[in-house]
Amino acid sequence: MAWSTGSDRLLRGAVRHTAGTTAALLLCSVAGAACSLAVPALAGRTLDLLLRHQADADTWLLWTAVLLVAEVLLETGSVLLTQLANARATAWIRLRALGGLLGTAPHRAAPHSGGDVAARLCVNATDSGTAPAALATSVSSVLVPIGALVALALIHLWTAAVFVAGLPLLLLLLRAFATQSSDSVVPYQRAQGAVAARLAEALSGARTIAAAGTARHEEERVLAPLPEMTRHGTRMWRVHGRAVARSGVLLPLLTTAVVAVAGVALAAGEVSVGGLLAASRYAALAAGIGGIAAPLGTLVRARGAARRTAELADLAPMSHGSAVLPPDAPGTLELRGVRVTRDGVPLITDVTLSIDGGSTVAVVGRSGSGKSTLAAVAGRLTDPDAGSVLLDGVDLAELSRSELRGATSYAFARPVFDGGATPTVGAALAAGSPATPASVRDAAKAACADTFVRLLPLGYDTPVDDAPLSGGEAQRLGLARAFIGQGRLMILDDATSSLDTATERQVERALATPSRACTRLIVAHRVSTAARADQVVWMEAGRVRRSGPHGVLWEEPEYRAVFAAEARSAESPSADAPRTSTAPDALPAPAVPATGAGQ
Repeated sequence: MAWSTGSDRLLRGAVRHTAGTTAALLLCSVAGAACSLAVPALAGRTLDLLLRHQADADTWLLWTAVLLVAEVLLETGSVLLTQLANARATAWIRLRALGGLLGTAPHRAAPHSGGDVAARLCVNATDSGTAPAALATSVSSVLVPIGALVALALIHLWTAAVFVAGLPLLLLLLRAFATQSSDSVVPYQRAQGAVAARLAEALSGARTIAAAGTARHEEERVLAPLPEMTRHGTRMWRVHGRAVARSGVLLPLLTTAVVAVAGVALAAGEVSVGGLLAASRYAALAAGIGGIAAPLGTLVRARGAARRTAELADLAPMSHGSAVLPPDAPGTLELRGVRVTRDGVPLITDVTLSIDGGSTVAVVGRSGSGKSTLAAVAGRLTDPDAGSVLLDGVDLAELSRSELRGATSYAFARPVFDGGATPTVGAALAAGSPATPASVRDAAKAACADTFVRLLPLGYDTPVDDAPLSGGEAQRLGLARAFIGQGRLMILDDATSSLDTATERQVERALATPSRACTRLIVAHRVSTAARADQVVWMEAGRVRRSGPHGVLWEEPEYRAVFAAEARSAESPSADAPRTSTAPDALPAPAVPATGAGQ
């Protein structure tokens, strides 16, 4: 069975990355194999000399002891190098997979749920990382039985002939083990990933599940792949058990046959007592060809796991050019004939816009009209399938990564703060930018977040995981992170939906200050936000229905109907209560912000 291109490339890369450690492991295991092959010959020779009472028997005995100690030390070194190679290969594979996941457009990563990604990066990457060490140890696993077979032929030809007669059965056993294991490992790993994905989904919605009383239903949903996982796991153990049982019968029979032939040769005077001792030991080493099953099984598991890990590593990356933006340009944004299609469904079609630098533009429309897709394209979180997006006359696709992310900043309805990557609140706000503590505080003040941050136990040094945040507080921190970037384009994708009207107005005043002059594209659901914008872009069914001042558009009943649902829900607002956006993102926001981009 041929390896897929992605997994083949990934495993080859892991071998190259651990070349030094793997080479040392190979040398160590080969040297250990050489010691294993030399010890029986030396022990046999020593026994013959002792039986003859020859003076140099002590010297041979000493060399035998030295080789035994060397064999133990080399075996210990092989174990340590194996663990080191596994750790380095696993880390490299995880970084490749994570780089592929974060380097692609969000819509390409969206099919992989959080639980599935966790399973691939943890379990599957670990299994994949064992491949380089398994390849190195498999060499010694083959050399020892081959060398032992040659030694048997040198001691007495018939001892080798008897062993070779049973060798085809042993090889068939190994072939069946490899084939049957491969057929079970891949579906087992797939079911394992499905369980992890569903469990992560259930944990993220634990409060909703508890409130709805659907815990039993969720338990059944999470464990639905378990029967398949059990079936394939049981099959793997049965395959392994059958291989062990068969080899447990075959190998002793071969060893006994070889010793019997050597005993007959000893009675005939063709083999010495030491030769009989060496033959019995070499027969056991030659029978150890069954030991190739261990690294072979490891390679089979690594092969299956690499397929799943490579799916992340091989996600198509977003390419970047080397262009830079013209200095002192105002931040003029242009969309020319932009079209975005996902899974055959058009999200936005033939969108052409020109937004003056330094202006504030509100994008409004009903749910599913393409607002969030437009916002994602405008800052190049995703690329259009047709058309182009220009910032100050430069195509975003031609900008370098650092130039693009330095020029744009984002804030979303549900910002994410990773306590592992950014342990404190202050670090979370500064993530992706070389911000000073003073600039972090200024950004928090502009986003109306400084007051409640100072009330936290350790202020800006409070661990993110220990900071209980309401929906509005989280949004204010997300806005502060966007404010830190001094780019020329700021995109707020429903980033003020959980703010009360007074706080939203303060944020808008902060945005309008000369020190924060930039072009602002705001996905909005509130009439007040659209009313205060310089221009409104009215989206409908993925197209721009009209654009212009809010006062002009308000004369149309259909435009006013866009805000009807929001107006009804605003009758009893809860200032900082978390709420769900009325417009689900057509493209998911990335979990980790790009450099210079607030989330």
